[in-house]
This record gives sequence, C-alpha cells and structure tokens, in this order.
Amino acid sequence: MSYIQHRAEESLEDYLETILLLQKRMGQVRSIDIAREMNFTKPSVSVAMKNLREKAYITVSENGSILLTESGRKRAESVLERHTILSDWLVSIGVSRQTALEDACKVEHDLSEESFEAIKNTVRRRQS
Repeated sequence: MSYIQHRAEESLEDYLETILLLQKRMGQVRSIDIAREMNFTKPSVSVAMKNLREKAYITVSENGSILLTESGRKRAESVLERHTILSDWLVSIGVSRQTALEDACKVEHDLSEESFEAIKNTVRRRQS
C-alpha cells in the first residue's frame, strides 16, 4: 500500500471512529456534526462520506442521518478499541491524558496486531 493510500485509510478510520462516538453520544449523526467534531469543512466531510458509502461502511437516510453498516461498525469499534487501550496504557506509564489521547490517535493505525495485543494484555492485567 502506498503512503497516500495508507493515509487515506487512516482518514476513513478516523471518520468511522468519530461517527461511532457521535452515535453513542447523540444518537443521530449528520455531516455537520462530524464537521464540527473533527473541525473539518463540510465539503471535506461530504467527500469522506461519499467514500465511506462507496466502501459500504455507512448509509445515509433520506433525512441526512448517517448510519454505520455492520462492517463500518466493526471497523469503527476496532479503531476505538485501539485508541482506548493505547491511551489508557500511555496514561498508566505516566503520560498526561491529553498527550496520551493525541499520541494514541497517531499510533492506532500503524501498530502491528502483535504489538497491540501485547499492550492490550498488559493494560487488562493492570486493570484486574
């Protein structure tokens, strides 16, 4: 995968994660909600929503509500889990909450499954 393709996938994952979080917080999600949450322009969000629809990660209702499909929800939940585990781990080793959240967002897309599973197991052991 080229660098540009990789970054495009990261961007789509960020959108999916944002949609999931907004659905949990607000119930119904529209493009304007995503634009506000991510501090992006409406045209940028529109392009991303078109890409997510084409990949069958979302559907858009007649009233403009954005809904995750089953595959979209699974991918969003996977990204959210990575983000949550990584940020919790960083906080547990002394990183400030804000820095941990920012760094987790940078790392969540690139970390190997092996490394993520090791971190996840470490965090879960510490929590129990």
